[in-house]
Amino acid sequence: MSTYSVSDGIAVEGSQAAGSRAAAIGEWLKSSGIGGAAAVAWIAFGLSSLWWPDVGDWSRTYALGIAAFVVAAFVLFGTLSADFLGPAGPALRRRAPWLVALGLFLTLWEVATAKFAWLPLPFFPPPQAILEVYTDDLPKLLDSVFASVKLQLGGYVIGATIGFLTGVSIGWSRSVGYWVHPVLRFIGPLPATAWLPIAFFTFPSSWSASTFLIALATGFPVTVLTWSGVASVSNAYYDVARTLGAKPSFLVLKVAIPAALPHVFVGLFMGLGSSFAVLVVAEMIGVKAGLGWYLQWAQGWAAYANMYAALIVMSLLCSGAITLLFRTRDRLLVWQKGVVKW
Repeated sequence: MSTYSVSDGIAVEGSQAAGSRAAAIGEWLKSSGIGGAAAVAWIAFGLSSLWWPDVGDWSRTYALGIAAFVVAAFVLFGTLSADFLGPAGPALRRRAPWLVALGLFLTLWEVATAKFAWLPLPFFPPPQAILEVYTDDLPKLLDSVFASVKLQLGGYVIGATIGFLTGVSIGWSRSVGYWVHPVLRFIGPLPATAWLPIAFFTFPSSWSASTFLIALATGFPVTVLTWSGVASVSNAYYDVARTLGAKPSFLVLKVAIPAALPHVFVGLFMGLGSSFAVLVVAEMIGVKAGLGWYLQWAQGWAAYANMYAALIVMSLLCSGAITLLFRTRDRLLVWQKGVVKW
C-alpha cells in the first residue's frame, strides 16, 4: 500500500517553483543579453566616431559620438529595469535586436565613410553629415515638409472624398454604374503621372495641377474598393432593414456603407501610397516647394547628405501617415482590429 506524506508534496511544489524561477531567470538573462549587446553596439558607434580623425571637415562628429553614448546608456538602463517600466519594458525588449543591428550598421557606416573613405564621397556621406543637415539646414527642410504635407493632404482628401462618393454611387445604382464604369475603366488604369502635360496645361497653376494629379492617384483605388465593398453586401441585410421599414437613404448610410468600410480602408491605403509617388514627381517637375523640390535641388548641387536627409524625412512622413490611417481603421472597425497590420 502506497503512502503520501506532506513532505513529499512540499518537495514537489518546491521543485516546481525552483524550475519556474530558473526559467524566469533564463528568460531575463536572454532578453538582458540582447539589450546589453545593443548597448555595446551603440558604444562601438560612439567610439568609432571619436577615436579616429575624420577624413573630411564635419562639425557634428563630437555631438554624434556623445549622442551614441547617451543612446547606449538609455538602452542599458531600459534593459536592466524593463520589469519596472510597464508597457515600455516589453516594447524595448522586442526592439532590442533591431537596436543591435542599427548600432552595428551605423558603426560600419561611420568607419567606411568618415574615417577611412572606403565609400566614395560625396555620394556616400557619413552620419554626421546628415546630422549637419538637420541642424544647419533645418528651416529650409521644415518649409519643404510643410509644403509637401499641405499639398499631399489637400489632394488626398479631395481624391478620397470623390472616390468614396463615386464608389458608393456605382455600387448602389446600376444607372450610375452604366455611365461611370466605362469612364473609370478608361481613365483609372493610366498612371496619374501620365497626365502631367495635360494637367499643367489645363490648370492655372502648378499647385492646382499637382493637387489634381494627387487626387486622381488617390481616387481610383478608393472608387474601385468602395464599389466592390458596397456591391458585396449581402441582400439579406437589405431585406431585414426593409422589413423593419427602412428607407433607401437608411439602407445606404446605415447598411451599405458600414458593411463596405473594410474595403474602403484598403482603397485608402492603396491611394495613400500612390499619392506619395505622384507628390514627389509633381514637386520635382512643376511645384517649386516641397520635399520633391528639395531632393532635386540637393541632387543638382551634389548635396547628397541633404538628399538622404530628405529621403529619411519622407519615409517617416509616409510611414506615419499609414500608421495614423491604421489607427483610425482599428478604432472604427473594432471587430476587425488586428486583421490587417502595419
